[in-house]
Amino acid sequence: MSGTPGRTVGRATRNLVEGAATFAIGLVLWLFTEGVEVPMVTLTKVGVVMMCVGGVLVATGLCQRARGATGGG
Repeated sequence: MSGTPGRTVGRATRNLVEGAATFAIGLVLWLFTEGVEVPMVTLTKVGVVMMCVGGVLVATGLCQRARGATGGG
């Protein structure tokens, strides 16, 4: 069942949206939390990690969408 095109497109769209949102939140943290002190973490570094995770999610969503569009299993 995981090879059905509709399900793949839905999963791809979800990954694209989640990845874009995660990247945007990470970008905001990276740009605007330079002087904020939080115990145990640095918010600018958390922002960079979130941007990396968001980029991976977007790339995964694009690959899933391309694979679903070509009919590959």
